Amino acid sequence: MAIGNFFSKRHVKGGGDATGSRAIGKTDPRRLSLLDDFESADLGWFWATDSESKLIYLSENAAAQFGCSADELIGKPLSELFILERGEEEKGEQSPQRPLPFLLRARNTISDLPVRISIGESDDRKIWWSISGKPQLDGNGDLLGYRGSAKDITAVRQNQLEVGRMAQYDSLTGLANRHRMTKRLTTTLTAYKAAKRSCALMMLDLDRFKQVNDTLGHPAGDELLKQVGQRLERIIGGNGEIGRLGGDEFQVILPDIEDRGRLGEVAARVIQMISQPYSIDGARAIIGTSVGIAIAPYDGIDTEELVGAADLALYAAKGGGRGQYRFYSSELKDGARHRREIEEDLRDALSMDQGLEMHYQPLVDAKTHRVKCFEALIRWNHPERGWISPGDFIPVAEDTNQIGDLGEWVLRRVCTDASSWPGDISVAVNVSAVQFGDPNLPQIVCKALKDSGLDPRRLELELTESVFIGDPNATHDMFVALKKLGVALALDDFGTGYSSLGYLKNAPFDKIKIDQSFVRGSTENDNNNSAIITAIVSLAGALNMTTVAEGVEAMDELELVRERGATYIQGFIFSKAIPQDVVLEKLESGDLAFEPNGPAKHRSERKSVFRRIGVIHEDHRYDAVLRNLSKTGARIEGILNVPLGTQLVLDLGEGQLVVGAVRRSVEAEQGIEFETPLISDGADGLCTRHRVSPYMLASAGMPLAALPPGHYPLTNRSDGQKSRPQFMQLDLTSDAARAA
Repeated sequence: MAIGNFFSKRHVKGGGDATGSRAIGKTDPRRLSLLDDFESADLGWFWATDSESKLIYLSENAAAQFGCSADELIGKPLSELFILERGEEEKGEQSPQRPLPFLLRARNTISDLPVRISIGESDDRKIWWSISGKPQLDGNGDLLGYRGSAKDITAVRQNQLEVGRMAQYDSLTGLANRHRMTKRLTTTLTAYKAAKRSCALMMLDLDRFKQVNDTLGHPAGDELLKQVGQRLERIIGGNGEIGRLGGDEFQVILPDIEDRGRLGEVAARVIQMISQPYSIDGARAIIGTSVGIAIAPYDGIDTEELVGAADLALYAAKGGGRGQYRFYSSELKDGARHRREIEEDLRDALSMDQGLEMHYQPLVDAKTHRVKCFEALIRWNHPERGWISPGDFIPVAEDTNQIGDLGEWVLRRVCTDASSWPGDISVAVNVSAVQFGDPNLPQIVCKALKDSGLDPRRLELELTESVFIGDPNATHDMFVALKKLGVALALDDFGTGYSSLGYLKNAPFDKIKIDQSFVRGSTENDNNNSAIITAIVSLAGALNMTTVAEGVEAMDELELVRERGATYIQGFIFSKAIPQDVVLEKLESGDLAFEPNGPAKHRSERKSVFRRIGVIHEDHRYDAVLRNLSKTGARIEGILNVPLGTQLVLDLGEGQLVVGAVRRSVEAEQGIEFETPLISDGADGLCTRHRVSPYMLASAGMPLAALPPGHYPLTNRSDGQKSRPQFMQLDLTSDAARAA
């Protein structure tokens, strides 16, 4: 029905008022015709309601957007025709616009209110209108109804939504951007603090991404980032929100997860999946990732604190050798400062040749136990801090671009040292992916050989699969250049990557090193590592390559790798890495054999530690010293004559409580077997799956805050009474205690 006909006939349906209609009906017919033309051209539409806000008029063209005629809509409440839906950019925020039913009840003027029309559940179209209207009142101030207009703003709304989405999402990967992730994390932590819920945060940084960008180009780097985002979405699914913060940094919010065992499994899967090869425009690229994990409320209460904790954990994971995950702990703050100090001191050590030296670990013949080669391992004896682990300073050298200078220094020193050994003993040097990517590497190796006089056939360069990142042609040319020098090439850490067979097909390796992770546990009945060792040895034999079993420490491991056919053995069972003067003493004696010396059987790794802990028995707390720690137990001292079978709780700090039973007790020393095994912290440490909740501590009177590094008064009885202590506490500061 045209608006002219509607008003000229004073058509009122549903109880409307005729007076208002007659007033309009007296309007000039030419004006009504003009309004009809306006409606027909879809420049805008008109609507009207009665006093009960039921529709009494709607332009026919407007009704068509509902998929029906105007007559079918007449009599329906106006509010039922529209869906009050907020855009994506408004979710989680309080809308400043009052909803339509409120405006109608309050008799407010409606001005450009955006609404989505209700089309039907089976129709997935989204049509947006902007509606305006004014209430019509009679002489007594009673509502007669509304008269208003409407127009289609679907295109404008879609554009607004797209602009809003672009402000919150990364245009490259489609993941949430830094702004949205910060906003979501803040909202989540605020709500979860009130509900006493936990939330984990993962920070990811891609390893070796810059090399892909530099060798394959930025478009390839962009495509790689897209594929990384897709893999993360497959892993995380609906369990969390993923964001790209910029560059090669990603973040994952995981609500309601505080089990560090479960989080470790997720992180390990992320590392494994991200590290698998990528196909980009016919080229092959391999990267890795490091993951830092922090959990609210244990490691942080607010956004800034939790992000800072996850960042420190990520920093530690990268510093531990990359391709690792790490949970936050308070000691990481000291670790970050220590890392900065290492960076400065390493630069001085290189420039002044101060404190750096090479040690050599023998690779012995599996049958004769005679040394055939030494692997060169760098050591740093800092003038003030003493020995600094390579696991601490090598990652720093890689991050600060000092690895090239360090690698060149190592090559020169190793070639010089090895030139004084008997002529049939070779030396192996580790070459990082950064060094391998340096076009000057063949010249550096050649100069080191020439200056030392070492026969090139006695030098082995150990490479990992990370050297295959980037341009395959450049990689092939480097292999050719190095083999022309006459040196041998070994593939280190074999089996820990994801495409080793593809590399072996074309790369000119002479030796494969079986990673120690396959040697560990290979003698256990339910372990497949022995079968993997057999497969690697068989593969190497078919390719005319020798094999080295790394990390052999126990007699049963030695026997197994010998039976499986490994050519050489390397590990503490024969010798740790020894300095040059000890090597020369051994070689000058003419005794080139090393006798195996180690435990009969492999056992779970037990980490030696020396730090104070708390020990809780019933309602008493004792001080003790933790001597060593494994996943299943610990050795402590400081409490006298504790009977076997006694149940104790070890307070390892930072809310970590471990229940265990005494299985060995000699005077002030006890061996504890844990009720629940510890888990890996992602590096070389151990931690508990769960911790004392800050919410529980807050209910006991402590302020709500992230867990401090110390211990907690958890032995107070509700009745205020205490039983008599059952054991005698040893004074750990006295001479007598130290003697004991």
